[in-house]
Amino acid sequence: MQDGEIIIERRGIAGLVRLNRPRALNSLTLPMIRTIAEALHGFAGDDQVAAVVITGEGERGLCAGGDIRALHESARAGDGLAASFWREEFRLNHQIASYPKPYVALMDGITMGGGVGLSSHGRHRIVTERTRLAMPETGIGYVPDVGATWLLPKASGEAGTWLGLTGLDIGAADAIHAGLADVQIASSRLGEVIDVLSALPRGSASGDVDAVLQALSEPAGESRLSQNAAMIDRAFRFDTVEEILAALAGEEGDFAAETRRVMLTRSPTSLKLALTLLRAGRRSASLAECLGRELGACLQMLDNPDFFEGIRAAVIDKDRNPQWSPASVEAVGAATVERFLKPAEPPLEL
Repeated sequence: MQDGEIIIERRGIAGLVRLNRPRALNSLTLPMIRTIAEALHGFAGDDQVAAVVITGEGERGLCAGGDIRALHESARAGDGLAASFWREEFRLNHQIASYPKPYVALMDGITMGGGVGLSSHGRHRIVTERTRLAMPETGIGYVPDVGATWLLPKASGEAGTWLGLTGLDIGAADAIHAGLADVQIASSRLGEVIDVLSALPRGSASGDVDAVLQALSEPAGESRLSQNAAMIDRAFRFDTVEEILAALAGEEGDFAAETRRVMLTRSPTSLKLALTLLRAGRRSASLAECLGRELGACLQMLDNPDFFEGIRAAVIDKDRNPQWSPASVEAVGAATVERFLKPAEPPLEL
């Protein structure tokens, strides 16, 4: 089945889901989310399918996230599309996390935001030498979503806090270190991955898929996050953004200086809200709990000036010079953060 933006096919025992918007870095639209969810449901009930593989067309990436221009336009128009997008995207993230069959994500190239939601909740996560993974939301006046507040707190030490607040992109070794991916396989061998998985015997299970991926894998190399783990853990252990920034200012080295410099360019409101959500995720009992909390915050984003300003600066005017309001972390009061923690109405149904 092909609807233009998504290609669904079966090859041997593998169900294939191919995102097909290469010119838009395979960014997600609501129809794409619905098509993927329907395909996964169908594959789950198909006895001929033993595993599902998701990949992106083109050579630039799996998925750059949600189509933020469309979300911006929806929020401006007040037409409800943005709210529907988030609700259905989060349901899809939960569907992937609880999928009954091996789910294999080929995280080649750009894998950001919603692309992380499509992949890192899966059982088998493959990165390549071209992978650039990020949760870049604080840079557009938004917050890490798609269940990131469940995934990132589970990363080694405070690596997830670093990822969620800075929004900086990382490579394959860092993604594995952070628990967002499992193995590195050369991009030139991804076609072979699909071929071998497709040829597995019917009834193959997760262990069989693991064996294939391990056989094709290669060393991921040095992780920059691992190399700087002690500093990251020292600076990001605090529960306020102000304390984290102060700790970074007291650290030596280019990595700490660059981390602090980048954070000071992010939306102050987003930084404080992201840290609040990440700490709440650390205390949460389930992905569902985190997704529900994230949805409440997302719906409040529709009235957040930084959300509109961040997208304007990033993808509309492209001046890369957002004017945040409030302009400093110190000016963001507790009441400002608290309003984003209002539960979604109606609650997220999973």
